[in-house]
Amino acid sequence: MEFPSWFQSAIQERLDDVSARILCHPELRKHREEEKRAFEELFSWEDVTQCPEFMEWEDRHHYCRGLENERLYLQGMRDGARLAIALMSDPFAGQEMEGLE
Repeated sequence: MEFPSWFQSAIQERLDDVSARILCHPELRKHREEEKRAFEELFSWEDVTQCPEFMEWEDRHHYCRGLENERLYLQGMRDGARLAIALMSDPFAGQEMEGLE
């Protein structure tokens, strides 16, 4: 089943909005700043993949992306549940059936 283009656009706009809010979230901003500092420390080593700073940056990077993805997932679940509830409780759904009888 393919969704209409207006519905796909609405979902994309919602995803963009949620993503923008997550990027500005104070808790995640703190983790991003720590990740950025760790990344900037990498350039003092020749073999970046073997230095402890790289490993620290990599850990922070994956942790930060995990937090962002978790928030996106949870918001998507909330939005999906709200949409399902709204569709199931459509006050006009019963009226359509009544008119056909």
